[in-house]
Amino acid sequence: MSDIALDLKGSSISVDEMKDIEPEIMSAHEILLDRKGISSEMTGWLDFIENMDMSEYEEMKKAGEYIRSSSEAFIILGIGGSYLGARAAIEAVRGDFHNELCSPEVYYAGQNISGAYLNRLTEVVKNKDICIIVISKSGTTLETAISFRILRELMENRYGDEARSRIFVVTDKSSGALKTVSDLKGYKTFVIPDDIGGRYSVITPVGLLPMAAAGLNIDDFIEGVKSGVGMYSERS
Repeated sequence: MSDIALDLKGSSISVDEMKDIEPEIMSAHEILLDRKGISSEMTGWLDFIENMDMSEYEEMKKAGEYIRSSSEAFIILGIGGSYLGARAAIEAVRGDFHNELCSPEVYYAGQNISGAYLNRLTEVVKNKDICIIVISKSGTTLETAISFRILRELMENRYGDEARSRIFVVTDKSSGALKTVSDLKGYKTFVIPDDIGGRYSVITPVGLLPMAAAGLNIDDFIEGVKSGVGMYSERS
C-alpha cells in the first residue's frame, strides 16, 4: 500500500473533505470485515480465494482447454453479474475486435428476450463448432432459460449425444431447475457459492470458466485478486 499515491488534482473533492469522511470509511471497513450490516450474508467473496476448492479450479482449467481445442466459438448464457464480469475481463485482455483476431470466438446470449438477436446469433455460428456455458443459480431466469432451451436444441440436433460434452453449467451446488436438468443430461457442472452474488461472482466459476475458455490466464487473475482482497482482509 505504501506505493499508492493519492492525487486529487482536478477532482471535485479535496483532501480535507477526504479526511472528514475517513471515520465513516474506516467504520464501513470494519463492518465489512466483521461481516455485519446490510447483505452481510453475501460476503463470501472476502475469503473465497483463500478457501477455493482447488480440485474444482483444476477442472475449470481442463474444461477451458477442452472448449478452446474443440470449438471455433463458444456462447456464454447469463444475465447481469452472471456474465458481465467475464465479458469485461475477456474484452480487456483480448482487446477490440477480439473475435476477428483471437480463437475461439466468444458470443453472449441469455441477457435479453429478443428473438431477432437469437436468430442472428444462430446464423453467425451455424457453420462453426461450438460449446456453450450456461450460468444461472436457479435456472429459471427467464432470459437465460429461453436462450438455453433454444441453444440446447441446436446443440442436440447438431451433435446428438456429443452435445452433453459441449454444454457446461455453472449453477447451484444441489438444487434448482438447471442443476436438475444438468444431472439428467450429464452436463459438466460448476458451483455458484450461496454467499457470493452479483459482480463479486466473477472470482468464482461464474467468471473463471468463461475466462479460461477464452484463453485468459486465470492463475494470473487469481493472483491479482488475492492482492486486492488483501486490502479488505487486513485490519490496520
